[in-house]
Amino acid sequence: MAPKRTDTDMTKGSPFAIILKFTMTLLAGNIAQQLYNIVDTIIVGRYVNPQALAAVGSTGTIVFLIIGTSNGMVTGFSVVTSQKYGALDSRGVKASVTNGFYLSMIVAAILTTVSLTVMRPLLVLMNTPSDIFDYAYAYITTICCGIVFTIMYNLCSSMMRAIGNSKMPLIFLLCSAATNVCLDLVFIIRFGLGTRGAALATVISQALAVIPCVIYIYAKMPTLRPDKSDWKIDRKIIRQQLRLGIPMAIQYSITASGTMIMQSAFNTFDSIAVGAITAASRFQGIITQGMFTVGQTMAAFVGQNYGAKDMKRIKKGVSSALKIYIVYSIAAAVLAIVALPHVLWLFFDSDVDVSLYIPWARTYIMECAVCYFFLSAIFIYRNTIQSVGYAGIATVLGFVELGARMITSFYSIHVHNYNIAVASDPFAWITAGIAGMVITMVIFKKIERRWAAESPAEGLGQIPVSARSKAS
Repeated sequence: MAPKRTDTDMTKGSPFAIILKFTMTLLAGNIAQQLYNIVDTIIVGRYVNPQALAAVGSTGTIVFLIIGTSNGMVTGFSVVTSQKYGALDSRGVKASVTNGFYLSMIVAAILTTVSLTVMRPLLVLMNTPSDIFDYAYAYITTICCGIVFTIMYNLCSSMMRAIGNSKMPLIFLLCSAATNVCLDLVFIIRFGLGTRGAALATVISQALAVIPCVIYIYAKMPTLRPDKSDWKIDRKIIRQQLRLGIPMAIQYSITASGTMIMQSAFNTFDSIAVGAITAASRFQGIITQGMFTVGQTMAAFVGQNYGAKDMKRIKKGVSSALKIYIVYSIAAAVLAIVALPHVLWLFFDSDVDVSLYIPWARTYIMECAVCYFFLSAIFIYRNTIQSVGYAGIATVLGFVELGARMITSFYSIHVHNYNIAVASDPFAWITAGIAGMVITMVIFKKIERRWAAESPAEGLGQIPVSARSKAS
């Protein structure tokens, strides 16, 4: 029985319009998600002290490692969902949901245990300054205790997006972000819990986001709602999910390892520099959410059209995304450079001399901003490669980023040069973006040859319209 298409069927209509609309909806949600971090940072900086602000920033790369690894894994699970949905395989969609849940719980248990065990020596290894060490440790260990809730929310939302529903994850996330703000104010200002309170607010608000996601899936999304018979282990589905999820998780961990090395380079400077980078990177995180968002869009778009065996449409989608993000990257760069001095004061108490932080932050933003398009290209190509079943090959981009960051970071530590240290991100984006383009072109040709051999009569186009109409 084919699934009823109650959400966005990305195998039909204008790729440009679909990608733009879907991305804009996701963008609002991802910006809301960034509020988890930026509100923590602002309140900590203004109501605790600048050292606490620097501490939250110094753990950002570790958070990215943990959350990125888990998100990469569950995104891989949901790629199977989008492929099954595109192929009109209702039973396969539901099997991917239940087996994705089992795998996600295992991932949560492993990540929680390992992260709490190694956290203290890891902070030491990263050259965390002594005056912010305790703040950093309190923050990151609390975040680690809530990994299971982060994974569960991301699993639910990625499954919804896989079948074209980007609206409801946005609504649930906006509610969660509002809860996070309220809890920040209570835990930090009222109860004086410092960085631990900021992390606790994030964990609780993320947990509360899971509940409506599950309720909505069971009440309104029969395509994803498992029956009793679906709650069984399907080894074939698990193999497919692990084949996509593990490489994607490895890729995130590789990229995060590079950013941790880069953070170690930043930490060789004083806490003012670290605080400036923290504030600037949080601001940049909001501006560059569009890059991450287009990756989520391409995962759903390419996954569905790969299931429908429509290579021409996949190519049009990639081309459309690149065109959209040429414009977005230019606008984002101008906004980042112009707005930075006017927003930096938000992160500090009125007694702090923000002028001491501006030169460090401006250098960081200016070097990054001119390379935003390459960051966009990474997400477009990486998620495209993953969604056509080559998740293992996509890890090459992670190694390229890691190598680029290692070269610049270690050299900056050797010569103690701040400009070289902050060039680590731009250099990684350029090299990985170019590599992604080349790899994608090679993979597309390989898939075209395979599909032509499998179905010479149908060629490289999509499943006949009549067949799809009957199925849906």
